[in-house]
Amino acid sequence: MTNLLIHVKFVIIEIVDVILSEETEEKLNRKHNVTYNEIIEVFRNNPKFLFEQKGHYPDEHLYSVWGQTIGGRYLISFFIYKKTKEALLVSSREMNQKERERYAKK
Repeated sequence: MTNLLIHVKFVIIEIVDVILSEETEEKLNRKHNVTYNEIIEVFRNNPKFLFEQKGHYPDEHLYSVWGQTIGGRYLISFFIYKKTKEALLVSSREMNQKERERYAKK
């Protein structure tokens, strides 16, 4: 994946890779019917990023990425931004109606 420079609430972060454990990938496929490729599409398709909460480790915080896949699905994914500049995916699912409205306003 090509590096992404992202502006999040006056902070610029660089993502060099999006990583996903096998266990999380299986859960996302089974529970939310979301694929790794769809998540990558959201990261590359002019998404919106939000800082969600401070992490348990210094400088490793939780963010969300909001966007649309090439197929038109509206997804929200949560990731931990690692010191290695990698985005460790924690979860991903389709946006509910309120989230889609919030996404449209940004």
